[in-house]
Amino acid sequence: MEKWTYALLLLGSIAIPLARSFENRVHFVGNWGPLFAGILVMMGVFIPWDIWFTLRGVWSFNPLYVSGVYLSVLPLEEWLFFVVISYCIVFTYEVLRYFFPRFVFPANSLWMAVVLGLAFVLMGMLNAQRLYTLVVMSLTGILLLLQPLIASHKTWLTHFFLTWVVILLPFFVINGLLTSLPVVVYDNTQNLGIRLFTIPVEDAVYLMGMMLLVFVVYEALKKRRGFSQKTAAGH
Repeated sequence: MEKWTYALLLLGSIAIPLARSFENRVHFVGNWGPLFAGILVMMGVFIPWDIWFTLRGVWSFNPLYVSGVYLSVLPLEEWLFFVVISYCIVFTYEVLRYFFPRFVFPANSLWMAVVLGLAFVLMGMLNAQRLYTLVVMSLTGILLLLQPLIASHKTWLTHFFLTWVVILLPFFVINGLLTSLPVVVYDNTQNLGIRLFTIPVEDAVYLMGMMLLVFVVYEALKKRRGFSQKTAAGH
């Protein structure tokens, strides 16, 4: 039974969001196209990164807690992690937008993106000898600094930050289990060595980087689809 630990954690994570995706209020099923496009783009960056880090020993997977099915050097559950967690995050985002539509602060979210982006890039540069810290801080920092260029602060960035804060609690629960058993084993010489309980602090930044890649594609495709629908209705 132990070998299904990672898989069961993922199943437990997605069960409620998936079941509630068909409700009329949020009707999240209607956004599956943009969502899975965003997930695919994100995985195009994060899967090679995950493989590279596994080969370099930045982290490894405890064979006791995975099914034993591998694609490249990653267990199948690790591939599914990106799909499941992204699904849960974007579902949470749409729920928050539905219930808190007026939670929009363009100037605040803009400055938050710039300040965090600069701080993360600086942190990465100061820790160039720690591979996990360098890559996760630099990538997430650059993605944040790009947000003013696409003007996301005028539309979805405030709810993005709200979602990140809200999702941290369940993320810490799931990731806490993954790192305390442990399912995922980290080489502490490749990170700052600062733990939130058993979780490397870099993981919270990793989560934000994942989210940003998904959201940029997700929101762009939603906007394009909405424009196409309005155009068709106009004809």
